[in-house]
Amino acid sequence: MKNKYKILFLALFAIAISSCDKFLDLKPVSQGIAVENTSADSVLYKTADAAEAALAGVYSDLRNEYFELDIFVNGDAQSDDAYAGADNPANFQIDDYDIDASNANVSRDWNYLYSTIGKANTVIDNVNAVTDPILTADRKRAIIAEASYLRAYMYFQLVQLWGDVPLVLHVVTTISAENIEEIYPLLFPERRPKEEVYAQIIKDLETALADVKVTAVNKTYVTKGAVNAMLAKVYATQEPHDWGKVLQYCNDVIAGPYSLLAKYDFLWDNAHENSAEAIFEINYDGTSSSGNWGASMFKGLDWKKFNIPSNDLVAAFDAEGDTIRKKSSILFQSVVGKWTDKHYPQANYPFVNKYRIISSPSPQNYIFIRLADILLLKAEALNETGDLAGAKELVNRIRTRVSLPNTPANSQADMRLAIEKERRLELAFEGHRWFDLKRTGRAIEVINSVTNFGGVAQKYNLTTNGLIWPIPQKELDKNKTLVQNPGY
Repeated sequence: MKNKYKILFLALFAIAISSCDKFLDLKPVSQGIAVENTSADSVLYKTADAAEAALAGVYSDLRNEYFELDIFVNGDAQSDDAYAGADNPANFQIDDYDIDASNANVSRDWNYLYSTIGKANTVIDNVNAVTDPILTADRKRAIIAEASYLRAYMYFQLVQLWGDVPLVLHVVTTISAENIEEIYPLLFPERRPKEEVYAQIIKDLETALADVKVTAVNKTYVTKGAVNAMLAKVYATQEPHDWGKVLQYCNDVIAGPYSLLAKYDFLWDNAHENSAEAIFEINYDGTSSSGNWGASMFKGLDWKKFNIPSNDLVAAFDAEGDTIRKKSSILFQSVVGKWTDKHYPQANYPFVNKYRIISSPSPQNYIFIRLADILLLKAEALNETGDLAGAKELVNRIRTRVSLPNTPANSQADMRLAIEKERRLELAFEGHRWFDLKRTGRAIEVINSVTNFGGVAQKYNLTTNGLIWPIPQKELDKNKTLVQNPGY
């Protein structure tokens, strides 16, 4: 069967190349990236500006649909923090843990992430060949470092969503009958064990750490703080967790130029962008080329929005007496005469309130990593390594900012639950909750215990198979080396 596909591929290649001297416009079926066919002596980037533009193209993907909308659907609506809202059947499947391999979000997210990986691979593979003297050796290393971080960031999304995934690290530059045996596995890659994917993520992040800048005014750009934060998250997520490494990299972040803002709402009032608390923040200019349309997906009275805050989350805020973070996170408004929802009365309907500039195009920034997240991750690592007092100090530091009393947790088991709750209330609607529940092994227990209004059981039926997504059916159809996840 494989030989049949190779023969067919070569036939299609021969037809395509006959009408194109330099560029072969093919799409590797598992990667979603363009294959470029160039002569062996060609240089892709002729100037320093071209190399910088290519890196900018990788960064620009942080403003695509995955990062403007889907990352929050995946992290929040797939958790107990939000209902799907709106009218998208694909989102309903994600919200209800009833995803199938033809789900449109699943397919597009796979393609978005591999497309960005393809762009990063192109940069990493080609920057060192630039002969323009304006592009110094130091800058070449920095470009490769930034692209490596971005590639690692995409693979971290992939491995958390799908588990074992194809590991594509190079672009295909030449295809011929002579090298088809070598090239074929690159075009139609098999899934690699998640342990290999995590190892590559760590390798890329270590590459990045050596050569990225320490700080940046615009925190979209990769800095040592962002790299250290990602290393901490990776070591806390992969199995087995390496709490010593989590502590190491959390401490490296905390030793950097970061501090908690005085007031929690400063994070969301749009008067403190790229603040001392932000570590990795996607900046938008509010222009046609850099406008955040995603913010309008979560708030506004013009149509029913996505990611409606859940009754379970509202109850968690209320039970904790957490009025400050609740007010910053959730806005209640009347939608009488506009739409109905089985979860809420029209007169008191909730919206996500962290993303407040909903004009189009919007200059609303997104904060993907911030110091409070890393402080709570360090608290988790301290608790798991037996330092209950150290963990408590960090949790209390987060709680003090929002005028809450110290945590009553006095055992390792109680502290685990206290940190879980603190992360939920502190980081609500920032895309973390589902992945927190998965990495701590708590997703099935928590999700299947979710309550609706008045404490009535929501009756989700999450199983082990539902913890990872199906490989998109379109990818299975195109790439016969891929194997579907169990249960799909």
